[in-house]
Amino acid sequence: MGLVIGIPREQLPYEYRVGMTPAGVSILTAQGHQCYVETGAGEGSGFPDAEYERAGARITYNHDETFRRADLLLKVQRPSLEEIAVMKEGQTLLCMVMVAVMHERMLQAMQEKRLTVIAYEMIREDDGRHPVMQPLSEIGGRMAAQIAAYYLQNNSGGKGILLGGITGVPPADVVILGAGVVGTYATEAFLGQGARVIVLDHSLRALQRLQDRFHSAVTTMISYDFNLRRVVRFADVLLGAVHVPGQRTPVLITEDMVRTMRPGSLIIDMSIDQGGCVATSHPTSHGNPTFVWENVTHYCVLNVPGAVGRTATHAFLNAAWPYIDRLAQHGLDAALSYSPALGHGLILRDGEVLIDRGR
Repeated sequence: MGLVIGIPREQLPYEYRVGMTPAGVSILTAQGHQCYVETGAGEGSGFPDAEYERAGARITYNHDETFRRADLLLKVQRPSLEEIAVMKEGQTLLCMVMVAVMHERMLQAMQEKRLTVIAYEMIREDDGRHPVMQPLSEIGGRMAAQIAAYYLQNNSGGKGILLGGITGVPPADVVILGAGVVGTYATEAFLGQGARVIVLDHSLRALQRLQDRFHSAVTTMISYDFNLRRVVRFADVLLGAVHVPGQRTPVLITEDMVRTMRPGSLIIDMSIDQGGCVATSHPTSHGNPTFVWENVTHYCVLNVPGAVGRTATHAFLNAAWPYIDRLAQHGLDAALSYSPALGHGLILRDGEVLIDRGR
């Protein structure tokens, strides 16, 4: 017997992604599942209701109804307390939970509803990759360069620097903290615009991979405290791209370090979804993306890839689809047996917490 699958409209401001594409709905309905899609759920990603209807979905016109009907809920962001309150007991939920920064009250609400929750960001393959998060990290890295280019302009409050410079005028100095997926794709994007790039990481192996890829075009350094203090003084752009799966991001840049930065410099803290790696960072939104602290502009937008809803939806669902498909077709136990990677993302089962949030 097929599942009832709910795809609600995301309520978080400036979240334009959706939990499933019409193409995915078409496959799920062909497998015998019923898909209920809330009206307008796909608008931000360019998927109108009519496209979902042609794929076999039923359109719901009540937000709560989408939650109440479903056996399996496919979301992008974790549900709010109000949404959890209308969910029925024993439902299964797939979404990005961001466990390390989730409020304890939300975890308790999920426990009380005996939910089974799989966190997309925690799904991990044997080689250490986080396949669902990887394309979103790639997008964030690529977007960092265009964000920096805009906020270095005078009309955006910047110091009036062209990232790549021009004949007779040097390019911008970009410092990237973290040589993971975000840092790697940001390096590629900044180098593509002609900036001078320095990347710091605690892992020599990660830096070696970066050096092998970009050769002498990039400068690499170990993220010792004295190196961090040195590079922030001259950085035109400081990009925080630090990520520790399942944990709050460590704070690498102190207030004193930020005070040594030149006026008009830009901090982009891409780690803010997991707490941020800069002491002066606090979350902002696409509607009000920046603030200034000690003459340094901070861009700390939660969910940067959400601004390119169509690309981001396709990208993360391309990666998430194999796990969704196995779960829908074979049930949780069989899916976990077939794909151990899914087990790393299982944070609650029937209300029982399966992960140590402090690890």
